[in-house]
Amino acid sequence: MTSSPTPDLAPGGELWVTILAGGIGSRFWPASTPEHPKQLLPLGSDRPLVSDTVDRALDLVPVDRLRILAGRHLVDPFRSALPDLPGSVYLVEPMARGTGPVLTWAAWQIHRRSPDAVLVSLHSDHVVGDSQALSALLRVGAGLATREGSLFTLGALPDRPETGFGYIRPGKPLDTPADARAFKVDAFIEKPALPEARRYLEEGYLWNTGMFIWQASVFLEEVSRLAPEIAPHLRFLEEGDDERFFRECSTISVDEAVLERSDRVCCLQATFPWDDVGSWEALSRTRDHDSRGNVVAGPGVVIGGSDNIVFSEDAPVVLWELDGLVVVRTGSATLVMPRDRAPDLKRLLALLPPELGGTG
Repeated sequence: MTSSPTPDLAPGGELWVTILAGGIGSRFWPASTPEHPKQLLPLGSDRPLVSDTVDRALDLVPVDRLRILAGRHLVDPFRSALPDLPGSVYLVEPMARGTGPVLTWAAWQIHRRSPDAVLVSLHSDHVVGDSQALSALLRVGAGLATREGSLFTLGALPDRPETGFGYIRPGKPLDTPADARAFKVDAFIEKPALPEARRYLEEGYLWNTGMFIWQASVFLEEVSRLAPEIAPHLRFLEEGDDERFFRECSTISVDEAVLERSDRVCCLQATFPWDDVGSWEALSRTRDHDSRGNVVAGPGVVIGGSDNIVFSEDAPVVLWELDGLVVVRTGSATLVMPRDRAPDLKRLLALLPPELGGTG
């Protein structure tokens, strides 16, 4: 299905969508591994996260204006999960260098084909509560990005003092169509401590969703002007040597390389529920739960217990009179931990030997 353009502010150039599909999602071990990362897991619905994201992208653009950015080792798993997509949608990263270089590379490739292109950048592992509202807002954002010549990020309204997300301090309001709110960005704040997160909630800060909208040409201008980790190596793209470009670039996020340095960054306020599904705890927000707060994804049952999260890929998991646990069963490992330790799962992996899936 394709959404109709918002009449108040239609895009000024050809709209494209890129999907960032790298990353491992180590906080979802043992279900998430380098070969089968979290974007291939059914964490927001009964389908892989990346499938839901592709559907949202195809609400905006035809398939020939969709690009999925992923490492070579993930292309075959994605093709299995997304059998209806042509191979031409994949932009295969020669090596991992973070979102700064890969989004620069994607913008370069698309700008070369479509000089007036407006890019929407989505993450493959987010959960969005209202896809139609997202599509409508992204179309407004595409028009604003063209009108303002600015880089736009989407900011979600916080509903809790979350310490695992980045925050945006809104600045001067922009003129927008009805039912849309946008601001200049005063500052980006990374993952605050709990007291600061509570204050940000009270003071009207927004969560930085990491979903972006910008003209490819404007973004490349800002990379050239502000990102010494990337800019000197653009010449390799001009020469057609993509591998050399990645090899020479520093590993850096697009936030660090461009957004936190630019005075051309704006924020469009989201009008829909959003979650970046950062740990097993997120399933309590993205999946249905019973009257006692238990979430069961896959075969399993909780009897006489409350506030548990159960995820199983194969055999049934049974919990009896236990509370506040995360239990994950896969073909290779079973994890049992207190639910309140879910955000700290990387610490456990650092203690486990590699043969058990750890990083220690």
